[in-house]
Amino acid sequence: MKERLADLGYQLGWSTVKRMPEPLANRLGRRAADSAWRRRGPRVRQLERNLARVVPEADEAALRALSRAGMRSYLRYWTESFRLPVWSRERIGASLRLDDAHHLTDAVAEGRGVVLALPHLANWDLAGGWLVTELGIPFTTVAERLKPASLFDRFIAYREGLGMEVVAHDGGSAFGLLARRLRAGGVVALVADRDLSASGVPVTFFGERARMPAGPALLAQQTGAALLPVALWYDETPVMRGRVMAPLPVPADGTRAERTAALTQALADHFAEAIAAHPQDWHMLQRLWTADLTPRAGAGEGAGERRPSGTDGGQPTVRDRP
Repeated sequence: MKERLADLGYQLGWSTVKRMPEPLANRLGRRAADSAWRRRGPRVRQLERNLARVVPEADEAALRALSRAGMRSYLRYWTESFRLPVWSRERIGASLRLDDAHHLTDAVAEGRGVVLALPHLANWDLAGGWLVTELGIPFTTVAERLKPASLFDRFIAYREGLGMEVVAHDGGSAFGLLARRLRAGGVVALVADRDLSASGVPVTFFGERARMPAGPALLAQQTGAALLPVALWYDETPVMRGRVMAPLPVPADGTRAERTAALTQALADHFAEAIAAHPQDWHMLQRLWTADLTPRAGAGEGAGERRPSGTDGGQPTVRDRP
């Protein structure tokens, strides 16, 4: 029943929100965000716990204000996502300013594969649509198999409608296809700041232990693709901002596991810098740090949760449902 209700909710979002006048849709999104924030449910409380690590100097009042801004940013993501299918190419093209895009375009011009690695910042679906429509650069991403199947199909159709190639993640079988795309000079996009599988790479993130997916580092090593961290954020205008960072060098020495660990830590450091600069746009409403994931006797709902490796676990996925 919960799965069917979730599917119905997304169906209503894509069928109704996109038809509303934009000012009305934005107002409803802000109201929904404020309502969820005032209810202070488990996701909002987890968001505040996560933000407390990002902004350790924030007192309780500042943290509450930041989590409210975070929920508004999160609902802006969903409002935009529900409306993206009816945006014109011109509207998508005008909705993102991407700094240092030459790191991407230069690698593509050289025929070199590119792995774009992003944290859960702002709206990566919009950035993907912009990449296709404005730069004419197609790319491949991977979607976790959601239940019910109709919801999974809905997300696939949505992203394919934006020009992405979407591959279903089935127990790691997508990795070989991604590697082939990269060896052919293609681009792969990965949302890569959260991993709840048993195969995540330990990293230090804002001074604490966490795990992040090995996929970006492994693909870069295996194919010679450029590994480019990307940051996205919202400013005060309808335009989203972004920046492509310089390629991360693959360490020359060490075992594959050691090189993977070093590359993944470098990614975590870049992600931390981007998140610290725009904490209100980090849509991390789930447990991330190892300390939060450790099972505790008598702990509340979701304690010690683990998901299959397809959920932000080395492959790009459908974002976590609200």
